[in-house]
Amino acid sequence: MDIQLTDYQVDAVEKMHNGCILRGNTGSGKTLTSLVHVFEKVLKGSSPLYPGHTYTRPKVNVPIYVITTPMKRDSFDWPREAALVPLILTQVDSWNNIKKYESIKNAIFIFDESKVIGYGAWTKSFLKITSNNAWVLLSATPGDTWLEYMPVFLANGFYKNKTEFEREHIIWSRFSKYPKVERYFNISRLIHNRDRIVIDMPDQRPTTQHHKDVICDFDSFQYDVLAKKRWNIFENKPVRDISQLCYLLRKLINSDESRLTALDSIFARHKKVIVFYNFDYELYILREWCASKHITYSEWNGHNHDPIPTSKFWVYLCQYTAAKEAWNCIETDCIVFYSQTYSYKALVQSAGRIDRMNTSFMHLYYYHLISGAPIEAAIQTSLTHKENFNEKRWLQNELGSQ
Repeated sequence: MDIQLTDYQVDAVEKMHNGCILRGNTGSGKTLTSLVHVFEKVLKGSSPLYPGHTYTRPKVNVPIYVITTPMKRDSFDWPREAALVPLILTQVDSWNNIKKYESIKNAIFIFDESKVIGYGAWTKSFLKITSNNAWVLLSATPGDTWLEYMPVFLANGFYKNKTEFEREHIIWSRFSKYPKVERYFNISRLIHNRDRIVIDMPDQRPTTQHHKDVICDFDSFQYDVLAKKRWNIFENKPVRDISQLCYLLRKLINSDESRLTALDSIFARHKKVIVFYNFDYELYILREWCASKHITYSEWNGHNHDPIPTSKFWVYLCQYTAAKEAWNCIETDCIVFYSQTYSYKALVQSAGRIDRMNTSFMHLYYYHLISGAPIEAAIQTSLTHKENFNEKRWLQNELGSQ
């Protein structure tokens, strides 16, 4: 068999345990690693993918469930990789259907692409399942805040319930209209708990990422009308609120013709290009550009779930929220970020769509189309510092500096 675990994957299998989070970059092989963990350490079998091991059947027969994204469920990636180990999966389903499995007991669950944030319906189902079954969770970015770790801490029994976690660690803001964490305390215990469950898995991929900022133009006069006079230049009426102001500023910037000129240059070099965007108006612009250039294109967004094109030259139009995770493409070495995302996590996940262990490309190219507009500079600063962009905070800083 020509597939084996890397040294990093072997190390991760040795460290993994019930209730752990396997943290690895997108495309690092978390799927295969978790399956070998189940086969070797939970079912007590011996997998030929594990260096030095020959195949022996598991000593126990336990149902195995995988909860993942709809795209990964429908792509059949999990059954394909399970066949290599070899394992037969009882069910692969999406997070949307997690409630169906609340009554399952004495089984094994692999939770893929963690969606347990906060204390909503999915988290409550997750806690019911983990209380009666063996489980592991896979994630490239398991938590940006301590509150995001709370469900997994509860599932591991570090705290009796949500109330105890909040009492031990959270001071809520008294002046916010909605629940907002002012600060955390007893951080040493939080760090200790995190370190007990997070298994880091670096990867040995041969790729090098090259990120390039492509500077585009914007209409500074119209920008000032929007930003300073708070006037909606698209509908000729006052701007309604902060959210609309930022949306309109970005619409002005992202609609500039110079972005398509930049795309012309990039497509002339790469021929197969994935383009990430935010808003529907960008999609309409990109569709028209593809049509005018007679370029084959497909889409992955909230409206269309097209497969990646198979022609010699193509463009794949991907909306950040819909397409940032759970699929991959090794047919190209190029991603264009037509507009910026507010989320650092989304940026990393989107970049990972082409940075896979099995890609044939040694060098991967990422083009970030940005302008010199103040809001874009602020977004860029946030992402550079691995932070999410906050509209309200930025606008308060802008007003304070004027």
